[in-house]
Amino acid sequence: MSHDLQPLIEQMRNCRLCEADMERDPNPIFQLSADANILIAGQAPGNLAYTTGTPFNDPSGDRLRDWMGVSKEEFYDASKVAMLPMGFCFPGYDAKGGDLPPMKRCAEVWRQRVMDQLQQIDVILLVGGYAQRWHLGHRVEKTLTATVANWKSYTGDLMFTLPHPSWRNTAWLKRNPWFEADVLPELRRAVRSALSEN
Repeated sequence: MSHDLQPLIEQMRNCRLCEADMERDPNPIFQLSADANILIAGQAPGNLAYTTGTPFNDPSGDRLRDWMGVSKEEFYDASKVAMLPMGFCFPGYDAKGGDLPPMKRCAEVWRQRVMDQLQQIDVILLVGGYAQRWHLGHRVEKTLTATVANWKSYTGDLMFTLPHPSWRNTAWLKRNPWFEADVLPELRRAVRSALSEN
């Protein structure tokens, strides 16, 4: 592990910048190693991840692993797969029972510093609109569907644009069968290629 990344990880694990704005105690959840070849840039941990301290430890994670074509063992091997959500802590629920948006301070304070240390990344999965807006900047489309549909224009930069794998997006997946038919085979090939280099 990079000598510069380890102290940063320790600082991030102890981060309490958003404590006053959160309904629960801070519990930063991510998975990092300077050796990782794959980066999952997600939104924020969900309730189950918050409870267990493990990212994507829920049905969304099962779906994401299926999309990637990886085992749980591969997925949770930090030397292969890094997970850096836009917000490190579970943000709580909105009035309709959905997760609140990621806390903004995480990305403002930590994200670029971490990205500068991840020099071995071959593939970046941009999971959801928050990660897509940060990583793509002005290249992001007006809607998540348009950004995901435009996935080929980002793969040259090693990035795959994905919807969030939540059950809430099952209807989206049914309306957009091209995602599973066209995007997932290419994603699985890129992931397998990156894993073979590690």
